[in-house]
Amino acid sequence: MASKHREVQNSDDVLFTKQMREATREVHSLSDALINAKLGIAMGSNDVWAEGLLVFYEVFKQLEETMDQHPEVELSQFDIDGIRRTHLFEKDLEYYLGKDWSKNYTIRPSVQEYKDHLKHLKSTEPVLLLAYAYHMYMGLLSGGQILRKKRALLSRLKFNPKASYEGLAVTEVTSMPVFKMKKLIADKMNNIALGLDEETREKLVAESKRVFEFNDKVVRSIEGTSSVALWKILKLSGFSILIGISAYLIKRIWLGALK
Repeated sequence: MASKHREVQNSDDVLFTKQMREATREVHSLSDALINAKLGIAMGSNDVWAEGLLVFYEVFKQLEETMDQHPEVELSQFDIDGIRRTHLFEKDLEYYLGKDWSKNYTIRPSVQEYKDHLKHLKSTEPVLLLAYAYHMYMGLLSGGQILRKKRALLSRLKFNPKASYEGLAVTEVTSMPVFKMKKLIADKMNNIALGLDEETREKLVAESKRVFEFNDKVVRSIEGTSSVALWKILKLSGFSILIGISAYLIKRIWLGALK
């Protein structure tokens, strides 16, 4: 039975990465909507953007520390040239929060819970960390690239072209084209899955759903998004009121001219 599954696994329409994607489609869509809404607000606020960096910094850091501490586990196969993000998170956090940002930094409860879960998996079933590595790196290489372009565009619109990509190191990929890195990650995930039994693959799929649940929880903890959203609404409302008043005055002047 297992061998039959492995033969099917080789066909393009049932790759393990596709199985993961299908199984997490609903929770993934909800998570993307939340993250896009939250970090979309961050486009115009460096403080909120820095908050977003902080909540995911610990996740990538934990995964990459495990790569160093346990090179024998499957997770280390994801250690592709140029994929590591910890030092790039730290570079961006220094840009936004200053050189001493880590001295007064306290991990928030939702992030600590996330980190503790990753540590638990490292000690009990390290193979399940593959779910986190796969979805987190692919997310950064997909949605992260979109956010990078939007932030850079906003910076240029503020007439600051030299600084357009400053503070965006974590989204930068220089070792190879982004599409190539994404393909390498997917290929590694599928190849590793070929060597796993059915029970472990099912656990990986189930853990994939937890990735997005944890992501949702830490994103909800980002402070400042509500106030930034309100400010945007007020600005938009103020602009609309100004347009309305202008239209009213023009109408009055026009009608007066006809009398």
